[in-house]
Amino acid sequence: MIQKTKAIVINSIKYGDTSLITTCYTRESGIKSYMLKGILSRKKGKLKTAFFQPLTQLLLVANHNNKGHLNSIKEVGIIHHYQSLQTDIIKQSITLFLSEILLSVLREEEANEALYHYLEIALIWLDTHSKVSNFHLLFLLNLTKYLGFYPENNRSLNYFDLVEGKFLQNPKSNFFISTPQINYLKALLGTNFDALPSIDFNATQRQEILEVIIQYISLHLHTFKKPKSLAILHSLFN
Repeated sequence: MIQKTKAIVINSIKYGDTSLITTCYTRESGIKSYMLKGILSRKKGKLKTAFFQPLTQLLLVANHNNKGHLNSIKEVGIIHHYQSLQTDIIKQSITLFLSEILLSVLREEEANEALYHYLEIALIWLDTHSKVSNFHLLFLLNLTKYLGFYPENNRSLNYFDLVEGKFLQNPKSNFFISTPQINYLKALLGTNFDALPSIDFNATQRQEILEVIIQYISLHLHTFKKPKSLAILHSLFN
């Protein structure tokens, strides 16, 4: 089936000497993987390797086959030309980290327009703002809304149970946080990207709450793999 859809590049890997397999999150069909035959050997043509950098926003005309199979792209164009996302070293590292997370958590081959819209808007915000040291924290926390396990927001209680996804007076599982990590979580819950510069985490606090969020996701998604790029991210914000 030929389909026209917006798409966000999640990952591209080399296949053989001249080809790529790229995975995209599409607005119309969820996660899709494409074989780009010979793209690395072409100097001319509609498909260019620059289009398939992580988190690039594209408009595709693609041939979508049955689920679980590699698809093909007939036409492609960039929707949003990033100003800094692929040139700023800090944003490049955030992009690598987020693409690794998204590759691990996005599995459904069906439309989720609310999730697609969130990714689209969040990435444009990252591209167009300079104070982004806390961006990945809120991005991941908000992502859990669309994955089905956003924390229940009763912030008057003393513990947050990572398995229950709730603030409790007494935790029910062995996986919970309290002071000071719970205060970092409370600072992020219910906020938006424009308010991030006012959240004054130091490097240690940022690392601690990121580890909490990653553990929270891993407890709720058993397919989740801890990203290899985490160490790079920590080193940037020290």
